[in-house]
Amino acid sequence: MAGVRHGIVILPQEDWPAAARRWRTADELGFDHAWTYDHLSWRSLADQRWHATIPTLTAAATVTGRIGLGLFVASPNFRHPVPFAKELATLDDISGGRLVVGVGSGGTGFDAYVLGQRELTPRQRHERFIEFVEALDVLLRFEPPGSGGISFAGDWFTAHNARMVGTPSRQPRMPLVIAGNGPKTIRYAATYGDGWVTTGGDETDREQWWAGVAAVARRFDDEYAASGRRNEVARVVSIDTESLYSLSSVGAYEDAVSRAESLGFTDVVAHWPRQDGPYAGDEAVLEDVAAMLGRSA
Repeated sequence: MAGVRHGIVILPQEDWPAAARRWRTADELGFDHAWTYDHLSWRSLADQRWHATIPTLTAAATVTGRIGLGLFVASPNFRHPVPFAKELATLDDISGGRLVVGVGSGGTGFDAYVLGQRELTPRQRHERFIEFVEALDVLLRFEPPGSGGISFAGDWFTAHNARMVGTPSRQPRMPLVIAGNGPKTIRYAATYGDGWVTTGGDETDREQWWAGVAAVARRFDDEYAASGRRNEVARVVSIDTESLYSLSSVGAYEDAVSRAESLGFTDVVAHWPRQDGPYAGDEAVLEDVAAMLGRSA
């Protein structure tokens, strides 16, 4: 497990400073990256407290000093690339260049319709997603000096002389990690992304779930080989589902990480234990896992 990078998702439910303790602890325990969901609400937790993503990560940046910080994952369901890129660039500056942006096409739940949007076909959602990512790619590199801004006109997003102003914290920009399990998205991630992330399928049986993850991992490997790329592309897997929780025990975590590593994943992401409901568990297991990895302070 030494070769795999370990991440943790901290759902944006706790008020500050209780949430601050979790982000600081994730940093102190030695996790490589910490993430939060980029939703306006989420599934069975829709009636519970749920804070905004960018302010949460900004606050997290001020109480941590080493750990990577990520969105798991942003989508065009309720975001326009111009103001979003401005927020991301500011957050990356505040964090000292520690931001990682997960991006996906967006689900078909609450986030897809809360602003009165029409229902989109899978093809439309994919086309909108590609346009969203391509716009972010340009905007996050910042406009060339003397250009007068960044302009583009697509089927989904338009910008007229958008100004980013400044220099990216990293060249050419912060990483964009492409999320998805479909063949088109996997091909796009393998060809253009700085990384690829999968959350697996909806199977409740562990063996069936891992079989599904193995299938999409093989597809990614094939697409990456066909792309002709030689640079490293992170392969990230969320090792939790609502019914299968990797931090239920140290043994369960070891098993999940071992399976992920055998499939070629470079990064694993688990979820901070909650008191009940999805990802219910004990924080002591999280601490034991960190100690086992030799990462705790």
